[in-house]
This record gives sequence, structure tokens and C-alpha cells, in this order.
Amino acid sequence: MARIVIVGGGAAGASAAARARRLDPNAEITMIEAGGMITHAPCGIPYAVSGVVADYRSLMTYTPEEFEKERNIRVLTHTKAVDVDVDKRTITISRGGREEALQWDKLVIATGARPLVPKIPGVELSGVLTVRLPDDVPHLRAELDKATTVGIIGGGYIGVEMAEAALRLGKKVVLFEMMDRLLPAALDSDMSAVLAEEMRKYGVDLHLGERVVELKGSGGVVSAVLTERGEYRVDKVILAVGVRPDVELATKAGVKLGETGAVNVNEYMETSVPDVYAAGDVAEKVHRLTGRRVWIPLAPSANKEGQVAGGNAAKGRVLKFPGIVGTAATKFFDLYIARTGLSEFEAQQLGIKYEKAVIKARTKAQYYPGYAQVHVKMLAEQGTGRILGVQVLGWDHAVVSYADISAIAIERGATIEDMFFADISYMPATAPVWHPLIVAARVLSRGKL
Repeated sequence: MARIVIVGGGAAGASAAARARRLDPNAEITMIEAGGMITHAPCGIPYAVSGVVADYRSLMTYTPEEFEKERNIRVLTHTKAVDVDVDKRTITISRGGREEALQWDKLVIATGARPLVPKIPGVELSGVLTVRLPDDVPHLRAELDKATTVGIIGGGYIGVEMAEAALRLGKKVVLFEMMDRLLPAALDSDMSAVLAEEMRKYGVDLHLGERVVELKGSGGVVSAVLTERGEYRVDKVILAVGVRPDVELATKAGVKLGETGAVNVNEYMETSVPDVYAAGDVAEKVHRLTGRRVWIPLAPSANKEGQVAGGNAAKGRVLKFPGIVGTAATKFFDLYIARTGLSEFEAQQLGIKYEKAVIKARTKAQYYPGYAQVHVKMLAEQGTGRILGVQVLGWDHAVVSYADISAIAIERGATIEDMFFADISYMPATAPVWHPLIVAARVLSRGKL
């Protein structure tokens, strides 16, 4: 009977466990989780903090007890994997102050990512917060309830979403981003400017292109953010400067790390060590457009990678993970933001020659009530017309589907001509007769379509 041990109970780990059980009803499967929740949704943390989601425990799909009973999988919560011996095929776990060793035939590392803590003076002060697991919600909410002004360091996804959460709690928000734009890894400056304008309308004090150099405190409690330009009084600070793959256990297992710092895996989610797999935010991915190895930590790919790793751990090379194109979405109040493929900045970094089009359109027919404005940016490869990337912002959740359509187009190597002739639906209440993506493709064709 195969013994499969999975470290991590989040998206990748739980998916790996479920798929392994489905393919091998007789395997002995153990899932180890450092926190108290499994099958959890960290992406929902800002909404639970703000109260949009009433109960943070609803961010968990299954309780450990339910998962254990329904899937016949041993679940160990509040348990940390502290060491691994690939020769003896044991993993040492710490639970309740005691250590024990578990035997494994197949090991899946799904330890996810951890918040990046900048190396600046003052990060150890009380009132400096990070966002990682749903278990953190009660603490985050309790801390923010005490604040009048919240400083957020970082203008990526977590920074933008936590800014909304703090505003919903009635707090003043000061946000610092060392790059010249918000969502710098996702959006180009022209599209990011739309988000910046919206955030300022809601009262966020934005400081773009301004690097934080120190956090100051009084009596061991944070009280100010010091940047290269000035000092700003705050009551709490949220660190949102990004995340890094949690490769501590992987390193102990001796697996190869890739150029991104995440675990190097092949299409079967196999690491460089036999019978050791990695999946989710701890692992690198292959970008389907460029063929390059990238590290883009997102829940949808983590779930799929977990399925591949779990299935192959149970039955051996039955599934392949084809890679990603970097599709992601977020929102700030009613402004929805989505992107896929390459940004203009990324295309420049890769030396890809491209053409671009930026348009404004409506989400419905101009005569139908309730339409919203949408901004679409489309990039295409010079000469071939192959679509390279799409960024979309608009005041309607439907605009996120524009990025989804584009993701499939990019995965299939579609051109702007393919997009123009795509049989996309129309009715006045859901889209204009000329869909914004089709309009963007037509504009990008420079009169050829």
C-alpha cells in the first residue's frame, strides 16, 4: 500500500490529496497543515477583514474533520514539517510540542508562499501586520479596529485589496509603492493610472515611486512610516510588498530550485528528487506564450497543479500541467481589473516587438440602461499579429470575462484577425454589438480589418 504524504493543506495540497485518493482508493494518504484550516481561500482574507464576508470560517471549503471523513485522508492540522530525509523516506513533523517521523513512498510539497518582509528598521514593531492565512483574519480585524490611519506598504494585489478593506472599516489609508504605478507586476502605467485615479477618489493617499526606509515606533508600537521623501503618522501598518515561495522544506529535501527561487518542476510536477513532487505557489510554472519559467502564485493554477501532483504520486505520470499565461483579476470597490498574457513592460524585457491599442468602450449597448465604461489594452506581436496580452479595467464584473476570453485566445496562439472574427455573443443588456475585444483587435489591425 502506497504511503503518500502531502505537506500543505491549501489549494494545491488539498487538491493533491483529493486526486490521489480518487485514483488510489487504497493508498495511505496524510496531509499536514501548519495552520488550523485546510481547503482555505487566502484570496478572501481582505473581504473577511472588511466584513463583506461575514464569517472568516466560510473561507474554508471543508473542515479537517469533514475532509478526513469524506475522503479517508488523515489530516494533521497545527502541525509543522520540520525536516525530511529523502534517503530514509521520512518526514519529521512537530505537533503539540512533540516530534515524530512519518514514512512516505511519495512526497508532495505544497507549502505555498509566505509574505515578504522588507529588511528595514522597525518591521518588528507591534502593529506591523502581514496577510497570509484565513486564520489571521480575527487578529487583523482586531488590530485594524484600533486604528484611525492605516499605512499600507506595497501597491500589488494585497495592498489594493487591503486598502479597500480598511476604507470599508472607516479608516484613513496611506499607501506607499516604490514603483511608479499600482499593480506594477500586472499593469502598464497607462492602465494603472485608471486604478490610481479611482483609489484617490475614495480618499486613499497614494505615494507612488516613494520608497519606505523605516518604520518608527513609540513604546514598541508602530507610529510612523518614514520614506525617502517624508514621515507619515499611522496607527497600524500592513506589509504588502509581495510574497516569496516557501521553499524551506524543499531545500531540506535537496530539490533543485529554479531561477525564480521557486521549486523547479517538470510537466508532471516532479522535482529533481525521485518521488518528490511540488505544486502550487512553491513551484515554478512554464509560461505558455514564451516557454520561459516564471513564478506567478495564483489559486487557479495551484489547484490544477495539485491535481497533477496528486494524480501522478498515486498512479505515476497520468497527468501533465501545460503551464499558464498569467491570467489574474482583482477589484477596488466597483472597479474590476483583469489581465492575461504579457504586459508591455514584459514584452520589452523579452525583446519582443509588438504593437498596442488602448480603447474605451461600454459593457452594454449605448441605449441600454446601466452600462459601464471599460478600458481595454491589447498587445500583438509585430508582423504575425499574434495576441500577446490584454489588460482590462471597468466598472462591471463582466469585464473580467474579457481577460478570460483573451487567455484562451493567447493559449491557442490566436491572432488579432482570429479575435476580430470570434463568434462572441451579443445582446443589448450584456454587450454592445461590437464587443470591446473585437474593437481592440480592429484598432490594432491598423485598418486591415
